[in-house]
Amino acid sequence: MAVNAIPVDQRVIDIDSRRFASIEKALVELITNADDSYARLERAGVAPTGRMRVQYERHRHGALLTVADQAEGLPFDKACAILSYGGAHSLLAQGMAGGRGYFGRGLKQAIFGLGSGWLETIHDGRLARIELFRGEDGAYLYDDGGHDREATDADRERLGIPANGTRVAIVVDSPQASISQFGALVHALANNIYLRDVLARRHVEVVHLKDGIEVERSGRVQFEEPPSIVLLGPELRGQFQHDHQSWPFTLTLKRALDAELTPRGDERTSGLLVLSGTAVLDCQFFDYENQVGTEYLFGTVRCPALVERLAEGEAVISDERAGLNPKAPIVAALSRAVSRLISPHVQAEQDKLRHLERATTSGRTAHMIEHLLERMNLAAIHDFGIVHPPAAVATQAAPGAAAATESVPLRFTTPFYYRKPDHGFHVRLLVDPQQLGADAVLSVDATLSAGLDIEPPPGPIAVAALGGERQVTWSVRGAAPGERGELVVRAGGYIAWCEIVIAEHASGHAHHPTTLHAAAAGHARRHHAPRDHGEAMFSGYAFRYLGKEADRAVYSPEERRILINTAAPTVQLYVDGRGNFRDSARLLLAELFLDVIADELARYRIGRAGRAGDVEAFLAAKREIVCRYGSDVHLSFMAG
Repeated sequence: MAVNAIPVDQRVIDIDSRRFASIEKALVELITNADDSYARLERAGVAPTGRMRVQYERHRHGALLTVADQAEGLPFDKACAILSYGGAHSLLAQGMAGGRGYFGRGLKQAIFGLGSGWLETIHDGRLARIELFRGEDGAYLYDDGGHDREATDADRERLGIPANGTRVAIVVDSPQASISQFGALVHALANNIYLRDVLARRHVEVVHLKDGIEVERSGRVQFEEPPSIVLLGPELRGQFQHDHQSWPFTLTLKRALDAELTPRGDERTSGLLVLSGTAVLDCQFFDYENQVGTEYLFGTVRCPALVERLAEGEAVISDERAGLNPKAPIVAALSRAVSRLISPHVQAEQDKLRHLERATTSGRTAHMIEHLLERMNLAAIHDFGIVHPPAAVATQAAPGAAAATESVPLRFTTPFYYRKPDHGFHVRLLVDPQQLGADAVLSVDATLSAGLDIEPPPGPIAVAALGGERQVTWSVRGAAPGERGELVVRAGGYIAWCEIVIAEHASGHAHHPTTLHAAAAGHARRHHAPRDHGEAMFSGYAFRYLGKEADRAVYSPEERRILINTAAPTVQLYVDGRGNFRDSARLLLAELFLDVIADELARYRIGRAGRAGDVEAFLAAKREIVCRYGSDVHLSFMAG
């Protein structure tokens, strides 16, 4: 047995391999290595098959991964030589414009980053096998067997190599490696930026194995470009100046029509794919990277000079293969030239954003906002006595009079149920179907402590299902003192709320009429707004273009909505090219909502006190409201 240590400082391998604990990254290396080998054959005038077969056998805590090509294969001495760590063996090592083996570390990183493995290669009828593994002391070792041997028909059938070619096998046993599902793995390969050009040239197929038996096959893996229009090109010719020379490049810039593009990562679909020779070096937007206005843009930049300078030793690529090195003078010169060409189109996208009529939030952020508005609507009703009756009723009311109706559309018989333990009682909700509409649905949200039982379980109720009944009744029982809960019912813009408290010394007898006495109702209209009915003060929100002169956020009394102004510069910073408000800017939303809500509540408070127009009174009221509710508003966005 010819067992040897990999000829490099073992710590270097350890550091590199930890960066490579990814099946997807390993496959990129192995597939691009095979592509390099096919490219060498093509340069020699040979027409190769271009076929690569990936086999993936997934287990619960590990996997077996193989990649086989039908390219050059390696004679025994060269197969052993590729184990020298840091020696380049790609087209670049031969001074040719192409290939991706910049540092000669890919194969070793791929195997040791995931676990262990072996290389089997056939060249001119001879089979060589080299195993890579870690010794008991943690050293990185290889076993070349001391020699090669004649390849048999059984070898060729097992490896899937009819003539020359190579198969690399990796046993994935690293605890840091994620064991992908087969479908996810195929998707990741199809969309990987470093494989897109390879997949267009070569026939790559992924086979799913279980216990060594094929269970499914992907077919040819290819990147599917989204529907688009061409903005520049295709292959628009350009040039840049560097080192007293002119260097050519070509540019294609497209705009996706409807598809949402992925903005970052190895599977990003927005950005300019930078190609040089047969290698993909990066995907980015140069001066416009991470800026708004690029979300729908994608394309390619082809620049042969990059790999030419790379072959001459210039630091065109970062040491960790993180893309182009922006500090390299040739990269900086290319960046400036490309950025000038794409600038008008990025700015045009940004101009669209400046006049964006609408924007949306993610489902999670929308849920946070709805929770916040529900909380502040309850505060407006219960803490401030603010009620917005139906528009038709409001317009009939005399100026300055408190608008109300004899029959409320949605109301609990009492907003406060204070009851004894282990004493059943009824909670009743009064409903006016005529005001709510026949198609209305009651949304019922219950927050109940563990010792509160309620029947039937709260849930959506269609008003039409009530029939002739104008009320909904729940039977409630509290097991012990201290149990409490809330019921919140919404229908359209109407809201009703009640609180339930179980206390030891509460009365066991309580009477709540199902209708208000006329005189009592009139008294309520004259002195107090009803506490649990009427239209919500804050019925919703919207992102809307209000012009550059308007505030960042305003309240629309007609719509009872909080409007976020998409024309405001600080708002535009957080709206992407798809009109989506970024989740990372929830703090800004919290401040905008707090400011508008505090404004409206303060304005109502001083108006009711007869001090409308008193600036000092308004500011004092607003400060008090911010102190009282500010934490609730921010926590709504922080905790979700």
